[in-house]
Amino acid sequence: MNITKIAYWSSTGLMCLIFALSAGMYLTRTEMVRGFFENIGYPTHLIYPLAIAKIMGIIAVLSNKSGLLKEWAYAGFFFDTCLAIMAHYYAGESYGLPIIAVVAVIVSRILHNKRMTVDG
Repeated sequence: MNITKIAYWSSTGLMCLIFALSAGMYLTRTEMVRGFFENIGYPTHLIYPLAIAKIMGIIAVLSNKSGLLKEWAYAGFFFDTCLAIMAHYYAGESYGLPIIAVVAVIVSRILHNKRMTVDG
């Protein structure tokens, strides 16, 4: 296995783990998440759809069924992490994990393209 594949699977695994943990928290600790959303002015009715979208995004990235769905998943993950960085910043909370997540999304996406051009 070459370095590109190792870096791709490492960044993709980290990205999927972060989003899986986030979706799990949204589904199991809804009241805590609701309080956070209210604190920063986000509508709380987005909690469940965001959790479902994160799970569906993970499935889209890990399965090679549709390139278009994979592109949409990467875009959704990118926008989600950018908004998370801003939300954590304005709430006065640590935004280190969202920064790690956005870096993982970007690296995974770039290396996915690189793998596709090399592997064909």
